[in-house]
Amino acid sequence: MNSPTPASGGCPVAHGGPNGLARLYGEHAAKDQQGIYERLRKQHGSVAPVLLEGDIPAWLVLGYRENRRVLENPRQFARDSRIWRDWKEGRVENTSPLIPMLAWRPDCVSQDGEPHRRLRAAVTDNLQALADRGVKRHVTYFANKQIDAFADEGSADLVAQYAEYLPMLVLTRLFGLPEREGRQLAVSCAQVIKGGADAVAHNDRIMQILEALAERKRAEPGADFTTGLLSHHADLDEGEILSHLRLVLITAHTTTSNLLARVLQSVLTHASHMAGLVSGQLNISAVVQEVMWNTPPLAVCPGRFATADLELGGQQIKSGDLLVLGLAAGNLDPEIRPDTSTDLHGNQAHLAFSGGAHECPGQGLGQGIIETSVDVLLHRLSGLRLTVEPGELTTTASTWEARLDRLPVEFAAQTAGV
Repeated sequence: MNSPTPASGGCPVAHGGPNGLARLYGEHAAKDQQGIYERLRKQHGSVAPVLLEGDIPAWLVLGYRENRRVLENPRQFARDSRIWRDWKEGRVENTSPLIPMLAWRPDCVSQDGEPHRRLRAAVTDNLQALADRGVKRHVTYFANKQIDAFADEGSADLVAQYAEYLPMLVLTRLFGLPEREGRQLAVSCAQVIKGGADAVAHNDRIMQILEALAERKRAEPGADFTTGLLSHHADLDEGEILSHLRLVLITAHTTTSNLLARVLQSVLTHASHMAGLVSGQLNISAVVQEVMWNTPPLAVCPGRFATADLELGGQQIKSGDLLVLGLAAGNLDPEIRPDTSTDLHGNQAHLAFSGGAHECPGQGLGQGIIETSVDVLLHRLSGLRLTVEPGELTTTASTWEARLDRLPVEFAAQTAGV
């Protein structure tokens, strides 16, 4: 197979698109993401031809080593989507739900080399400044506020009533945004990642809010991430400011909310985890690392673009081809994890934060939010337990992620704020 295009043929895959190529979107993919990865690995090996929304062809990188090669070799696999052949040749519309995730923007994610280093410095410096000021107090405040809303009921859905919005409420404080905008932004960020017909409209809504925020912070600077970007010595222009506000807001919220839900799932479905955390014999960071191996918050990372014809995982990749990185599949690659029950304590070689020069710069912030959120929850709610069997918990996947649908729990009811 010379290119992941419908015209190039390929082995048939159940529920696939043109010429049998597997779709990473749609109703079937939403219900059986891991099953699709497994079948693709059996049929194609470590790199497989797939179709994204709109039946746009791409290569899905399934192997751990192949993911590392792509992530760590920007000269062969660039982040700049302006070399994407299907885009250049007009096969991807401006209204495509892929645009919010793959289109070029003046941010550090879209560039390599010196432009990337200049822009990334502005992001990392300001994320570090936030960490130095202490994020824990903001997380503790909003975590308690979320819990107060259901503490006297004795039951809750920890996805809808806790994990889904908590990270965004923290981010609104860190960005200098009004708290009232947090829930609207959380919904829009989720829709951008989910894709579908409304993705572009939700992306536009986010940009409108951020444009107003930047204008306000120029007139009224504060000790926040937005002011830090505006005043950074990298001297970002207007487009760069807005693109980085968008980048950090969307990625930080969606990945952290997803990971928080998965960590809570792990705690509630493994008695040893709950007992260890309550007794102090287990650190929550160990649970977070285990979850990042088994169910990383971003299942598929967009994207890289081949700068020349080359071979990867036995496939012939053409210049301008799109590659999407199967972080979840790579973490479960039988070549490196023949036994997925092996203890992963202390092993941080997972792909959850991608890798190379573009490795997630906000991982410390996200982990800090999660660890404090879980700690507050366990201390506030005594007798916390899952009200369904672990096997009854379901997930819904999009091209890029698989999110837990619900996490119903019971606990000893209490007076709010106690």
